[in-house]
Amino acid sequence: MRQFPPSDSGKVVESRGREAPNCFGCQGEETSASYIRMEENMSVENTEEVKVLEAQIKRLQAEVAVLQHQQQENHKDMTIQFRDKCKDALSYICGKRQKGLKEEVLSKLKEEVEELEEDLQRQMQMNGISLNSCTTKTLQSSGSKLVQQLCVSGHCSELVFQVEFQLSEVKEGQRSERTISSLNVVMDASDLQNFSSFLSEVEESKDLLLFFRTLRAFSDRCDDRRRTFQHFQDKYPSVVSLPGGCRSEVMTLHHPELPGCVLSVHWSVEVSREGGVTPKIDLLTKIPEKALQLFPSQAVGGAAEAFQSLLRILGPEAAVESIIRAVSLSQDT
Repeated sequence: MRQFPPSDSGKVVESRGREAPNCFGCQGEETSASYIRMEENMSVENTEEVKVLEAQIKRLQAEVAVLQHQQQENHKDMTIQFRDKCKDALSYICGKRQKGLKEEVLSKLKEEVEELEEDLQRQMQMNGISLNSCTTKTLQSSGSKLVQQLCVSGHCSELVFQVEFQLSEVKEGQRSERTISSLNVVMDASDLQNFSSFLSEVEESKDLLLFFRTLRAFSDRCDDRRRTFQHFQDKYPSVVSLPGGCRSEVMTLHHPELPGCVLSVHWSVEVSREGGVTPKIDLLTKIPEKALQLFPSQAVGGAAEAFQSLLRILGPEAAVESIIRAVSLSQDT
């Protein structure tokens, strides 16, 4: 029998059968190598980040050191300056002053006083209140509490006042709280009946700010009345008279040829307990029976009501002048 040589295909299959397990092993080795390379790359990246952070820390530490050095130098300069100023002041006080130091100190003090006077003048012009004197007496002084008795006197326009009160200051750490007690207000004026109830309320509430604000408003309204009365007296000297002076509440209108016929403008400034300031103007008539026959009854009888209407439309000055001309009291008409 003829024998055929072994087939090559069998070898191939056999060889493939034998080599297959070895290929799977190669793939595992390649995967492990890739993992190792990834870990090495991550380690390198982390090392670089750490180096960057360390460099930043070193820069920050250097900046902190520079700032600390600057702070120490500034503190040293301030200490030297303060020490020199104290030395100069002590030398001046003790009489051991250098040449020209006395003149320099006096010049600085003079400049400070002038600045304070200018500031006080500005404050007076802004709020209209001028202070004449201020005295202080210490009643209690401790580490955390200070109690002082103050007496302040001054004037707002023609209104003279004196305020006495106790000022307590309590310190808690860096904060301090001030309170006012025992407030007493004295006004040097005889025509302040409408102001008395408000003063009682202020003394009870101990509200100094409300007192000065209301005092300024009250003074302004009184000045308006004074200017208006003075204007009419200057314009109509034979008709207008001010029995109590230009700061009084009453202005009378009368004609020399009409004796007994008098119109009185009563202008008061009322102050509520809460500090509201309101001017109140009324027209009062005094006309004899014989004179009533010379005037239309409606015009004379409704003069007060008509005057109030004119006040709302024209204001005090124009309303008063309209009344003067309407009843022919002015010689110029």
